[in-house]
Amino acid sequence: MSVSTAAKAIFDTEIIWDAHSGFMPDPAADLNNLQIWRDAGIDYLSIDVGFDLLPWEQTVRTLANFRHWILANPEHYTLVSSVAEIRKAKLEGKLAITFDIEGMNALDGRIEMVEFYHHLGVRQILFAYNRNNLAGGGCHDVETSLTAFGRQVIDEMNRLGMFVDVTHTGYRTSMEVMEYSNRPVIFSHSNAKALCGHGRNITDEQIKACARTGGIVAIVGLNRFLGEGRTDSDRLADHIEYLVDMAGPNHVGIGLDYAFPVDVKGIDRIISDNPQFWPKSEYPEGATTYAAPGQMRELTDVLLRRGQSEQTVRNVLGGNFVRLAAEIWK
Repeated sequence: MSVSTAAKAIFDTEIIWDAHSGFMPDPAADLNNLQIWRDAGIDYLSIDVGFDLLPWEQTVRTLANFRHWILANPEHYTLVSSVAEIRKAKLEGKLAITFDIEGMNALDGRIEMVEFYHHLGVRQILFAYNRNNLAGGGCHDVETSLTAFGRQVIDEMNRLGMFVDVTHTGYRTSMEVMEYSNRPVIFSHSNAKALCGHGRNITDEQIKACARTGGIVAIVGLNRFLGEGRTDSDRLADHIEYLVDMAGPNHVGIGLDYAFPVDVKGIDRIISDNPQFWPKSEYPEGATTYAAPGQMRELTDVLLRRGQSEQTVRNVLGGNFVRLAAEIWK
């Protein structure tokens, strides 16, 4: 696939940021397929190490395995904790990596676990994973409010310098998180409900509230959430342009939620077997498909051809998250 000179220039000079990957948190996983992101020209990736369906002990074991694998492959991958380290990794041709956790069950009800995970390289934690938990409400459960424990978690994440993430979170809890946090809040992989009415997507009110915090809404690349069964770059651009119009060009990013090809059948089976997390009404039988990291260059050209300014495209591809990480991470 050929790309324009303008797109190539953006990839050569901008930090290209994928705010969330969606492969299974597996304590025995081989991460060789991270080469997919390197081949695509991605500079930074947040890797999921746990979600609320899984026991907290599995999150710890997954972190141990993933850290060990990355540290054993220093020629291509590096764990980072600052924007300066991400820039250094790009110059060295390495993929910069941090971790994220989807939901609060990995904390085991203990606030001190936030700092523990931060120490191990976790830089964003989602408040829920579809279902309600100790911190608040999930997007596929009965609406509930942010809890006292949830407020403690926000305080601790703000203190440590972590992204407070309300993807997969219920409307009421997400709005209360954004009202309570004294630092910007993100949606690391969420699409506009106005373009695709899935319950995992977010309303205009949520999008605008996120922008008011100074945060970022990052689009997600799953067919179920993009609408029309599509994962092509034009459909990604539809959601990006909607968010740019709704939130402004400084508050939009990309979190593809891409799963390794070998994981897709397993993920579909987990979805089918756990309707309490993935209701049948929202997740009918059928293959989940993904926009791939390799589409990012094509997406760049699509956005430029549609008339988006080079600066807006730079912001969306990574500039906004670079700015926010420089502001928040410690």
